Amino acid sequence: MKIAIVSSRSNKSQEAYSQLKQLYSEHIVQVKDADVIIALGGDGFMLSTLHQFIEDEKPVYGMRRGTVGFLMNRFNADNLLERLAESQITVLHPLKMLATTTNGEHYEALAINEVSLLRQTRQSSRIGISINGQDKIQQLVGDGIMLATPAGSTAYNLSAHGPVLPLGSGILALTPISPFRPRRWKGAIIPSTAYVKFSVQDCQKRPVIATADNFEVRDVDCVEVFEDKSVSLKLLFDPDHSLEDRIINEQFII
Repeated sequence: MKIAIVSSRSNKSQEAYSQLKQLYSEHIVQVKDADVIIALGGDGFMLSTLHQFIEDEKPVYGMRRGTVGFLMNRFNADNLLERLAESQITVLHPLKMLATTTNGEHYEALAINEVSLLRQTRQSSRIGISINGQDKIQQLVGDGIMLATPAGSTAYNLSAHGPVLPLGSGILALTPISPFRPRRWKGAIIPSTAYVKFSVQDCQKRPVIATADNFEVRDVDCVEVFEDKSVSLKLLFDPDHSLEDRIINEQFII
């Protein structure tokens, strides 16, 4: 098996990289020639790795060397090749964000976790929401809103009191961020096939920023989001440490 190893800049990740390089030197190749990419770090590094090598379509096996490791396996330098051979694959489809700014500029980005809209200043945002061409919320007043995937539902979405979504459920979480009006609206669960459009109102006075994971666009006027089935991200997990199990278990942490 041919492996490529990438790591974050933390001391723990660099030490792990050196250890693996010594043990598996004869199996280590460049990413373009690898069967599997090994990512050493935390969840943030895993996301950046998936984005960086998205066009290579290589499966990624992460090992936790950061402070957070929801998307990572436990680190153990021993028996790595055996673990890779026994690992289970999880396929994720990211969200595609199409953002248009107040100046008429257009941007595209992919989001593995979520697409979020946030107010840029002290002024609350005012955002209209439509799904599949039908208006659902004429004006959401608050700090913003996000559309989260199942893989991202335990991240920012959960901290904003959004639901945890099982993998393979075919649904997305539409979650408001500190909403003021409508007062009783707590968000919605929608099909992953939905086409969502966010229209920023009074955007000159109340500017809004849109983010797709770590990609950021300021002063947006309109943001459209949908699941991009043409892109498949492959994550590998130990059989006793699958992402699906972790998403289920996250709902029972008190």
